[in-house]
Amino acid sequence: MLAVQNETRNVSLVSKGRSANNFWTRLRGLVGVKELPAGDGLLIQPCNQIHCMFMSIPIDVLYIGRDDRVLAVDVAMRPWAIGRLIRGGKSVLELPAGTIAATGTQVGDQLQISR
Repeated sequence: MLAVQNETRNVSLVSKGRSANNFWTRLRGLVGVKELPAGDGLLIQPCNQIHCMFMSIPIDVLYIGRDDRVLAVDVAMRPWAIGRLIRGGKSVLELPAGTIAATGTQVGDQLQISR
């Protein structure tokens, strides 16, 4: 089980997430997921760019640096979209669409990632 806290905003982003940290889990990602409930999320490592090929739901995306700070965000990334390549990115956190706005998460925020 994965939990991610936005320390800067003092708000939980993920309370029951999972990690994708090998070839197969990163390849599958959220393909086939029909709904991503609040509190769920997928942390992809290592990763500095994503795509939403074969996905059926929009997602919010946080690109995270080595120090667990938010480097960039994509809000409500649609299925079949390709994300930006973020230099210095070490991981990507995929969240339910609307999470970024609901939590006020911004570039520069410090995250606490717990397994």
